[in-house]
Amino acid sequence: MTRIVARAVPMRANLMLEQGGIHPLLARLYAARGIKSADELDTSLGKLIPPQDMKGALDAGRLLADSIAAGERILIVADYDCDGATACAVGLRALRMFGANVDYLVPNRFETGYGLSPEVVAIAAAKKPDLIVTVDNGIASVEGIAAANALGIRTLVTDHHLPGDVLPHAAVIVNPNQPGCTFPSKALAGVGVMFYVALALRAELRQRGAFADKPEPNLGSLLDLVALGTVADVVPLDRNNRILVAQGLNRMRAGQIQPGLKALFNIAGRDADHAASFDLGFAVGPRLNAAGRLADMSLGIECLITDDPSRAANIAQELDSINRERRSIEADMQTDTESLLAGIDIGSRASLSIYNPDWHQGVIGILAGRVREKTHRPTFAFARGNDGEVKASGRSIPGLHLRDALDLVSKRHPNLLLKFGGHAAAAGLTLREDDLPRFDAAFEEVAQQLLTPADLTRTIETDGALEDGYYGIDTVRVIENSIWGQHFPAPVFTDTFRVLRQRVLKDKHLKLTLQKGQSRYEAIWFNHADALPDQTQLAFRLSINEYNGAQSVQLMVEGAAG
Repeated sequence: MTRIVARAVPMRANLMLEQGGIHPLLARLYAARGIKSADELDTSLGKLIPPQDMKGALDAGRLLADSIAAGERILIVADYDCDGATACAVGLRALRMFGANVDYLVPNRFETGYGLSPEVVAIAAAKKPDLIVTVDNGIASVEGIAAANALGIRTLVTDHHLPGDVLPHAAVIVNPNQPGCTFPSKALAGVGVMFYVALALRAELRQRGAFADKPEPNLGSLLDLVALGTVADVVPLDRNNRILVAQGLNRMRAGQIQPGLKALFNIAGRDADHAASFDLGFAVGPRLNAAGRLADMSLGIECLITDDPSRAANIAQELDSINRERRSIEADMQTDTESLLAGIDIGSRASLSIYNPDWHQGVIGILAGRVREKTHRPTFAFARGNDGEVKASGRSIPGLHLRDALDLVSKRHPNLLLKFGGHAAAAGLTLREDDLPRFDAAFEEVAQQLLTPADLTRTIETDGALEDGYYGIDTVRVIENSIWGQHFPAPVFTDTFRVLRQRVLKDKHLKLTLQKGQSRYEAIWFNHADALPDQTQLAFRLSINEYNGAQSVQLMVEGAAG
């Protein structure tokens, strides 16, 4: 069952925003998302929280400045997702601006797993680094950093994941979520943390007089990468993150864009001159992520750090090919999943743990997300790992903090989880294949206790009905030019329509012609093939459909009541 509800709109805030010169529709949308004044929408760089407010940032600046001055070898160890790739690219580009001798290493998902493990340290040691800088990982790498220390290699951890009970003995840790850090924004992505470290390094070098006879490097040139990683990692878009994303999108629209990012826009058929958050999350990000899922994220990082447009175009084409392969693998896995779900009474469950020994380890996160969307249940999808182990990627629903739920499972069942970590909405874990039934029961018990029946009912929050005059391309552009994302959701509207025509495309997408009053609208509901009644309440987004050079508004259906 799906409920469609409308967000409350505080009328005073709505009025204040309109009086502040905000477009009337945007004023309503912003007020419903907790914005009270136009000043809160100021996304100028001067409004960023300063780096000195982040625990460890200034120490990191000094550590890096000393390392650069000594001519030391710096090695960045990255995560293999889009956030990790962009964080690595920001780190490489920034440190090279400051004259550092810097290289990078990205672990292979299938060989060494996530983070700075002892195995990764052994590989890194072959490059003879004096300093390892982790990006988007490291806060849980207690054993790996101990191994680095034993080899005389110092470590700088830059991460945003939630720490465990024990912190690694790194030279410096920069993570807004570490104990004792009072940085107001806990929602920075890994790329945002690395950008802050670069700001702190520049401030330290400025203080040392490094720019007395030469211009300061422009770190603003990296904000397109920061925006991509922030949106792709689906972190909450609080004000600080909205500033980072807005600044990055502004630069893309102005043509100030890295060649690799431009190439990814082109291969995805998107126009960087009209870049929007949606493009980053659903067109560019997945193509970059595909490298880490099926191959080696070094390919994605090379795309982001090259300054050669021709090379960038070639890499983007290769990434697009990998992404098409990922889609094919995912489609086969979804077919398997439908068979599995057919044998489960989902109504009696508060969670789902699904497994097939033939599933691809790099695609299970996407699969878990698809199942979560379909069933509205927190879901872990498992794939076979090495040496009798299985690895899982999970996606949750509002009401269940996935990482905290795993922590509870680990406390109740010691030695069940070999590894785990993550966020509220997404997490990963490793366990022995024989322990899958135990985990399924343990996680289900926790989910039953933490989730209410209301939590388990899919609810689509909308912005209510859309006035007839706003069903136009101008409205779509106004919405696209704003910043939307996690915890600051893109507008979804609702209304009751008469269904004039409906047909299924490619056996899985519902194409619709709808009528409201005297107006008719074309609509599509992706990954939904069931027919609708003649009169139905729909939740939908506005989009622009281009066909034969002509543009028209199309409704993108998110769900139907009932």
